[in-house]
Amino acid sequence: MRLAVHTFAQTAGSTCSALALATCLTLGFDVAISSAQSTSTKTAKVSSTQTAKNKLVIQVDEKTPEVMNLALNNAENVIEYYKSKNETVDVHIVTFGPGLHMLRTDTSPVKARVAEMSLAHSNLHFAACENTRARMSKAENKEIAIISEGVSVPSGVVTLMELQAKGYAYIRP
Repeated sequence: MRLAVHTFAQTAGSTCSALALATCLTLGFDVAISSAQSTSTKTAKVSSTQTAKNKLVIQVDEKTPEVMNLALNNAENVIEYYKSKNETVDVHIVTFGPGLHMLRTDTSPVKARVAEMSLAHSNLHFAACENTRARMSKAENKEIAIISEGVSVPSGVVTLMELQAKGYAYIRP
């Protein structure tokens, strides 16, 4: 498994870490990398093939550390609640607009906590809106890198819509 993940990460030139890819593959996710993007940011489509009984998607569209920490608190509380009931839960935090700062390598006030939680909870996923990242890159005249725990999705709003259509409960802290 490690060799396949390492080779995949090197071939893709992705900013995703081998650990994030290993987690996706271990959980039975389908991972596809689009080569249409620049080598600094790849778009990955991750879909769960494992069916969790309970599903939650959390929207983060604000830049404030308070909102980001509240989203992380909500995610952790939900995960721990279902764990105590011996039930599964799948949690996605989707960032877009100013909320993308949550997953930026250069501006995230919560990146250490995201890394810690990602390691502790294999059922917690972070999505970064590619539309927002591209707009920020253009506005700031530099490439915007996303932390390794984040997976780039074409559109944060569309991701929210698709997850809700699949039965995910939606909250916005």
